[in-house]
Amino acid sequence: MDPDSGRTRPVPPVPSVADRVDAAMARWPRARHLPRAQRPYAALDRALPIGHGQTNSQPTTVRTMLIALEARLGDRVLDVGSGSAWTTVVLADLVGPTGSVVGVERVPELVLAGQAVLEEAGLPWARIRPADPERLGAAASGPFDRILVSAMARRVPDELIGQLAPTGVLVVPVAGELCRFDGQGHEQRLGRYLFVPLVGG
Repeated sequence: MDPDSGRTRPVPPVPSVADRVDAAMARWPRARHLPRAQRPYAALDRALPIGHGQTNSQPTTVRTMLIALEARLGDRVLDVGSGSAWTTVVLADLVGPTGSVVGVERVPELVLAGQAVLEEAGLPWARIRPADPERLGAAASGPFDRILVSAMARRVPDELIGQLAPTGVLVVPVAGELCRFDGQGHEQRLGRYLFVPLVGG
């Protein structure tokens, strides 16, 4: 209630998952995460090369994945194939300083570039480190509330499902389809997409 007028103040609506994702993506524009030669094309809805045979996924695909992931404030998140660090930064925004994001990347040059991006962004609750060549994910840092994979797995990655908290969510492309799994292994298919291959998956 407003003490000055005696009237009840309206309760602001709770932002939807899509609204939160859209706001976070707007705060962290894609162009910042592209090689200089690719920045003029940042607004195009297509995957763009970032070197080393890797790409920065098209914005509508990233949006779909992040909405399906439903990252919440305070969540512990694993970003598999962090690449240009765009998704890592957006995820850090979505979970806030009470959460944490671990990005893993197999290309050393992209690890270093991603670490520099995070330092510049001022998001100390997010970090990027080299991927373990022998294992998927980052089991020692889990369990995770949310796991995002930005590369195509050949089969359902049980190793990553095993790193989920009981109420966790994994979003990963598998054999041409984007899939959402929960901590109990329940699957939801979200449509057909193209990604670079997931090494080890």
